[in-house]
Amino acid sequence: MAGMGIISCGTSEQHYIPKPKGYNRIDLPAHQYRYLGDSLPYEFQYSRLAEILPDTFAHSEPNWIFVNYPRFQANIQITYKKIANNHKKLQEYIDDAYKLAGKHQIRASGIQEQVVTTSNGHTVTVFKLEGEVPSPYQFYTTDSVANFLRGAVYFSTATKNDSLAPVINYLEKDLIHLLNTLSWKEEDK
Repeated sequence: MAGMGIISCGTSEQHYIPKPKGYNRIDLPAHQYRYLGDSLPYEFQYSRLAEILPDTFAHSEPNWIFVNYPRFQANIQITYKKIANNHKKLQEYIDDAYKLAGKHQIRASGIQEQVVTTSNGHTVTVFKLEGEVPSPYQFYTTDSVANFLRGAVYFSTATKNDSLAPVINYLEKDLIHLLNTLSWKEEDK
């Protein structure tokens, strides 16, 4: 019968220190903006890091676009609806904005709703979604008579939102700038 022995390198206890959490290094440039072209019924300034792409999803409508950030695998999806002084339509669009934000409740650890007035006088309802959600910000704004605009920031990456925090904060500043420079090209009187 063979014997088994245990060999020890000493009796002193070793202390292990866990490594701190590591995060992806994300170098973010200074914010710079340019104006949206003239082909849409609204205008705003958007980041020079972004490109404007048409929304090509099956249910997209004219004047729907993506403010696409290829570097960050992110975009701001913009949808636009004409109201034509139809308050029933307006209420439907507002209800849809709440439903779309609410669809993220399954994965969101919290949803904060805030109504803000931009520097150009528009009232905007902003939804900040916390947790592991693909859309950390959603919003809508309207002039209540002619124009309704809804937007959502989306990431198409599997990176966790705590690692994306610097990019989310960067896009939040771009979103605020977009909303502060938003204007309608035509309004029903």
